[in-house]
Amino acid sequence: MTSKEIRTTFLNFFKNKGHEIVPSAPMVVKNDPTLMFTNAGMNQFKDIFLGNETGKANRIVDTQKCLRVSGKHNDLEEVGHDTYHHTMFEMLGNWSFGDYFKKEAIDWAWELLHKVYGIPADRLYATVFEGSEKEGSEKDTEAFDLWKQYLPENRILLGNKKDNFWEMGDTGPCGPCSEIHIDLRPDAERAATPGESLVNKDNPLVIEVWNLVFMQFNRKADGSLESLPAKHVDTGMGFERLCMALQGVTSNYDTDIFQPLIGKIAELSGKKYGDDKDSDIAMRVVADHLRAISFSIADGQLPSNVKAGYVIRRILRRAVRYGYTFLGFDKPFICELVGTLVNEMGGTFPELVKQQQLIEKVIHEEELSFLRTLEIGINMLDKLVRESKKQNKKQINGTDIFTLYDTYGFPLDLTELILKEHGLQADKEGFDLEMQKQKNRARNAAAIEVDDWVVIKEGESEFVGYDHTSVETEILRYRKVKQKDKDFYQIVLSATPFYAEMGGQVGDSGLLESDSDSEPESIEIFDTKKENNLSVHLAQRLPLNLSGTFVASINIDKRTAAECNHSATHLLHYALRKVLGTHVEQKGSFVSSEVLRFDFSHFQKVNYDEIREVEKLVTKAIRDNIPLDEYRNISIDEARSMGAMALFGEKYGDRVRVIQFGDSVELCGGTHIRQTGNIGAFRIVSEGSIAAGIRRIEAVTAEQCENFLYMQQDLLYSIREMFNNAPNLKQALQKFFAENQELRKTVEEFKKENLALVKKELAKQVKDINGVNTLIIRGCYTPDVVKEIALQLRGEFTDKFLFIGGSDADNRPSLTLMLSDDLVKNGFDASKLIRSAAKHIQGGGGGQAHLATAGGKNVDGLSAAIDEILNAVTK
Repeated sequence: MTSKEIRTTFLNFFKNKGHEIVPSAPMVVKNDPTLMFTNAGMNQFKDIFLGNETGKANRIVDTQKCLRVSGKHNDLEEVGHDTYHHTMFEMLGNWSFGDYFKKEAIDWAWELLHKVYGIPADRLYATVFEGSEKEGSEKDTEAFDLWKQYLPENRILLGNKKDNFWEMGDTGPCGPCSEIHIDLRPDAERAATPGESLVNKDNPLVIEVWNLVFMQFNRKADGSLESLPAKHVDTGMGFERLCMALQGVTSNYDTDIFQPLIGKIAELSGKKYGDDKDSDIAMRVVADHLRAISFSIADGQLPSNVKAGYVIRRILRRAVRYGYTFLGFDKPFICELVGTLVNEMGGTFPELVKQQQLIEKVIHEEELSFLRTLEIGINMLDKLVRESKKQNKKQINGTDIFTLYDTYGFPLDLTELILKEHGLQADKEGFDLEMQKQKNRARNAAAIEVDDWVVIKEGESEFVGYDHTSVETEILRYRKVKQKDKDFYQIVLSATPFYAEMGGQVGDSGLLESDSDSEPESIEIFDTKKENNLSVHLAQRLPLNLSGTFVASINIDKRTAAECNHSATHLLHYALRKVLGTHVEQKGSFVSSEVLRFDFSHFQKVNYDEIREVEKLVTKAIRDNIPLDEYRNISIDEARSMGAMALFGEKYGDRVRVIQFGDSVELCGGTHIRQTGNIGAFRIVSEGSIAAGIRRIEAVTAEQCENFLYMQQDLLYSIREMFNNAPNLKQALQKFFAENQELRKTVEEFKKENLALVKKELAKQVKDINGVNTLIIRGCYTPDVVKEIALQLRGEFTDKFLFIGGSDADNRPSLTLMLSDDLVKNGFDASKLIRSAAKHIQGGGGGQAHLATAGGKNVDGLSAAIDEILNAVTK
């Protein structure tokens, strides 16, 4: 069977069992602070398991694109070295929400694997949870007995909590699971060594293929378990492993999922897959990482230096580095593989087709950037190698290696490879120590302790903020949170006007006030977040009477300002598409009460005339005072028929909300002004590139726009005053710059003449000190002048020449050191000498071996600094 047939067979099998086929959620997770990427098929159904949402069907089946770069068997640095682990993978899954349970899940799994796919029964094994006395949980005898219908007991294995008890996190829904493993070894090996002894032992041919999770408990903050009111089934089957098993190969990378990509890599590199271990690993790394990078970009996550963007950049750079080191690629090549990926997977995942041009552009620019970084890193490493050899060291300091890795992105294993070629070793222990320090800093910064929810009243929270700015409400539940040694509380209300941060719009702030005359109380809500589909209100303290009635009121001024900015992003999006073309798509946004930020696809700078045209279109829409047309809870098909724009990387349900201002029609869940005239004014304050093919506009509206315009006017007035209120300011400025240019030329001519005279006089002052031609100057020259003198003299004195310049211009000490080439060849290094001497002036410096400079704070230390250099060279 082809991979496409295998995927379709799975989906149709469960469709015939009453399951609804749903599309994959985006691989990039938004509006969930606990996740950056979808790492399991259940992520998109998390709110159903938590009881915060009702599913549209009790039985669901899908194939979910997932990304894992950490955790059990998912160390990024190991991907490509074996045959069956990946960063990006597909997870086939069937789900039951309070419907069927263990019997049906096990029966259907056996039917599909053995009877439909035709996997021999004697190659299959099952594991079940053995129980845990420590946690008071029993052996899953129900699953064990169900498996006995199909397997002998020696192939039903007991597993511990690590392997056979699935948990969403430290708290929340959890339960025992039953893994299905397959033995793909040749018959002779199977006869010699029983498969049951190799299950969960990292044998590449005895692998887990399907995990059936039976969610029946809730883990509380104190570690105890309580039964869930409704039991669920969550299964996940590794698509790539299943294809390996069914296509009769011994590696995921030998399936028709990866072979077209590996074939293209082999073609571009001129190497044959299977001929060399290192190049084979590199091809697997590139093929795997290309998928992860492409799907992430298609879902809206661009490479960057923070959070999820950093993960994608790290994966991409690992692929570039393997191509550079083992496949001989010194120019961008991964971008050339995107077309092959789109041909293979675009039918199942149309977002790849739609975003192909952007994916190729982003990857190309990232490759170029990192290849430059590699060149810088290699030069820095060469310098470290030279210094170590001079000092007869056999090891490079771990701190230096970590600086290369952390600051310049230079990989450790490439460092080790280069050092090995020079007969040197890396201080791996020192590197690991620095890495652990960094991880500890990050862990401490992100550390968060969350108590269990305390339920005050049962019920569901309702958002009424589209229509109301205050509402009478009650507290449903709360919990205490500790982060960075600060305590605060999360509160869930029965009804709330507070918009929870989502879709780029910041959360509301405001007050929660007691409705009691006898005990009036006011609690400040400093932010509102969305967590597991709940609007969570953040407060520094709790009300005294938790079971009372309250009035929840938002900060209206802040909300209105944010609404002006949010509605303006819709008008801006429409205007950009009109001016630049329909290729423009929103790639991200940020909307607060102060500013709006809008990211969009476009492959060149937006010029001044285009910006002015966009501003005019938005301003006209404001002036036309277009009323808001809002369509709540309409079908996604009806919204699309209206021309509503869906944003890439967003997951929409069957029922959506549409916001329309005239010709601007978008799917949106945020809050908006009632008519565009309320925006008042709009100006773009900046436009620039944030990634390949992605531009960012920052703009202001309403009062912030007025302040911006006032600031521009004030600046213009102040400049006009500097030119005696000239009636034609532009002409006055042009005249000023022309005169200034002429004066600069005159000054440069004087400087050259003066320098020539100074150089001539200084040349007479060169002294022979122990065989070294030495010149020391002190004075109030600027550092640039001293450096220029040094360079001019270097051309005249080529034999054992030492120049030391000490300057105290503007009462700020500086040093300039210059050495002739023969002194450098004799082992002197201006950069090292000046760094040491700079401590006398309480400063630092550096440069090259023949020329270096330093600056500091202590003028009185200049003499000592000069003496130290002089003694070091002449004695």
